[in-house]
Amino acid sequence: MDRKESDVYLRLDPARLPKHIAIIMDGNGRWARRRHMPRVAGHRAGVASVRSTVETAARIGIPALTLYAFSEENWKKRPRTEVDFLMRLLCRYLKAEIKTLNENNIRLEYIGRKQELPESVQREMEEASEATRANTGMVLTLALNYSARSEIVDAFRSLAEAAARNGGLSHFQVDEQLISEHLYTRHLPDPDLVIRTSGEMRLSNFLLWQLAYAEIYVTQTLWPDFRGVQLLEGIEEYQSRERRYGGLGRDPGQAHDHAKARPHAEAKR
Repeated sequence: MDRKESDVYLRLDPARLPKHIAIIMDGNGRWARRRHMPRVAGHRAGVASVRSTVETAARIGIPALTLYAFSEENWKKRPRTEVDFLMRLLCRYLKAEIKTLNENNIRLEYIGRKQELPESVQREMEEASEATRANTGMVLTLALNYSARSEIVDAFRSLAEAAARNGGLSHFQVDEQLISEHLYTRHLPDPDLVIRTSGEMRLSNFLLWQLAYAEIYVTQTLWPDFRGVQLLEGIEEYQSRERRYGGLGRDPGQAHDHAKARPHAEAKR
């Protein structure tokens, strides 16, 4: 860690780190436009942000990190030349980062409709995943050709197929746990914290089921300027919040009384 990261990390409680952080990486185009550069320059610059963020998360012991890398909507709303560049950039990233992932004991996974990506990209994805499969540290998940609504559609298709194999709908009991077991993220805990860069205040069809109780942290920082220190600042903000899950929070007066009583109780020990 550099000095800035260390200063923030020392303010964190290691016992209350998020188990799973999800990040909506946004702002590459604006970063490039402000510098009078083509949009692809922003995407290229964003690779350094991925590297810094992933390494910092792994070093402090975050169990799972999911990055929203490419949405289903990107096929329709981005110029073909930009999409082709993103696919080539992804392949280069996967090849270049295997060594770093292994050095940091990171296992690489994917979510999304991977089968719809170009075959050359699928091959690179499989090779990178296989090269890190034995790692036992943080799980890095890249959301590629991902849509939360499509994920839920695929989950219900899977549920219907399971029902057909097991006696039909009359024998089929659906609950939240069962649906979660058919989502792409069934091997992961739901995110505790979702970070969005560039100041936008929306989820953009990302992990809609899984983020039901996640803390949301929005930073004005554009993704190419995001580094490990900004990740730690997001975690610091997360630790400052009281997570109630629909219940009642602590009464401020009770918390104050408890704080006053605690030294007296400790003195009697």
